[in-house]
Amino acid sequence: MGLRKPSSGLTQILSENLRFLRNQRGLSQEELAEVCGIHRTYVGSIERGERNVTLSSLELFASALNVSVPRLLMKNLGNNDDDNQDAG
Repeated sequence: MGLRKPSSGLTQILSENLRFLRNQRGLSQEELAEVCGIHRTYVGSIERGERNVTLSSLELFASALNVSVPRLLMKNLGNNDDDNQDAG
């Protein structure tokens, strides 16, 4: 039995939310990666939906972006007025 991957829908939600929140806070991929202690290319590959993210990586991103892990996985995060006004 091979490794299981998350659904493409969940991967897409995470990639969109990560990009939205990073941009909202005025961070480049490199700056976010530095805050998280990970490589810049890893952030880019997640934003492109190319990587299967671990729970520990979700925790790093959530902490760096000052949101909860469930919020990173929330559908239509960028369409919520509260999120558009809260730049963290």
